Amino acid sequence: MTIITTTAAAANAAYFAAVANAERRARGSYFDQHVLADEDHRYIAIDEGDYGALSQVMIDRIVYTAQGGLIDEY
Repeated sequence: MTIITTTAAAANAAYFAAVANAERRARGSYFDQHVLADEDHRYIAIDEGDYGALSQVMIDRIVYTAQGGLIDEY
């Protein structure tokens, strides 16, 4: 039996909320959407197009990537 503490449950909920946000945003974007984590189990979804070249610090914090859904090649 696994017992999930409130802190762990909150961290899981935050992760899945950020993943859902990234997936939703990726469908209408040319750029990949990344979920970044910090040491406090907080997560944020970012659009790669908003940041240009990601710094190594940001790359190291990526825990999930949703591929951009739009293609501009014809």
